[in-house]
Amino acid sequence: MRKSNRQLLLEWAEQAQISTADLPRAMRLGDAVPSQMDWRRFLDMLLLGLGGLLTVCGVIFFFAYNWDNLGRFTRFLLVEALIVISMGAVWWLGLEKISGRVALMMASMFVGVLLALIGQTYQTGADTYELFTVWALLILPWTLLGRFDGLWVLWLLLVNLSLVLYFDTFGRWFDWWSGVEQLLWMLFLINTCALVVWEWVIAQGQSRRSLRWMTRLLATVSCGLITSIAILVLVDDGWTRFMVGIIAWLAWMAAAYFWYRRKVLDVYVLAIGVLSVVAVLNVAIGRMLFHGVLDNVAGLLIISLTVIGFSAMGAVWLKRIVNEAQT
Repeated sequence: MRKSNRQLLLEWAEQAQISTADLPRAMRLGDAVPSQMDWRRFLDMLLLGLGGLLTVCGVIFFFAYNWDNLGRFTRFLLVEALIVISMGAVWWLGLEKISGRVALMMASMFVGVLLALIGQTYQTGADTYELFTVWALLILPWTLLGRFDGLWVLWLLLVNLSLVLYFDTFGRWFDWWSGVEQLLWMLFLINTCALVVWEWVIAQGQSRRSLRWMTRLLATVSCGLITSIAILVLVDDGWTRFMVGIIAWLAWMAAAYFWYRRKVLDVYVLAIGVLSVVAVLNVAIGRMLFHGVLDNVAGLLIISLTVIGFSAMGAVWLKRIVNEAQT
């Protein structure tokens, strides 16, 4: 992999080809550090996003504080007016600008405020998961049209919350698996599908994003869920569930290694994969040790050593990958 300008300049500085006093100027000339325009663009996006989020929070607290002083129709009028104003801003600014996309995200959040207002005003008695499900369905067209990372994160968060609240209400779908395990499997499938779709969109060249924070967020959630499933089947009884969970975990690790090591190098995803391997292997070792083989003190000592050993091996492997990528 080709070295970046920053890496080249730092190597030249270490080799005394560039003096320490001239290094900051060389960094600026070589575009190795963010320019004033880059910082201004970053601060504009950060402040705009925070402003939109704080505006929505302010509306929520406004209704909470003035609930008794506002009439029923006044509440609905205010929220609906905010949705109309937000959509008007989207139409005026356009979805090509980040400000227009933030306005669309604000409108999507105001839809949730409106649904919560309806439920609180009329006391419909509906379960909480229904609110988040309807909210996700209503803003799905806007999410598809907006093509905004933050809006997709909001939509996926609503879907995940709907599932969590559904299982909290009903417990399970099938009788042969525990409710917790079923929930983990459902969340894993949804977030892994989202990760696959997102990587496909990037591979097709339909994404202009230079940062991979969305990919890493989805990979972290997906890896955390499959790791939780693997640990759960390790500490629980049931041969069929054990085989399914371990095979799925191994398949995820193999797919992540193939894609993020061979196709698209991403050291962060490989690092969370290493963390998952360390966690699962140590849980497996701990189960074998604490089933009458050794006493608790000796078992904890061995597990401590294995955690250190596996973590060190993983760190060495990741460092070698980084060094290979820089040559």
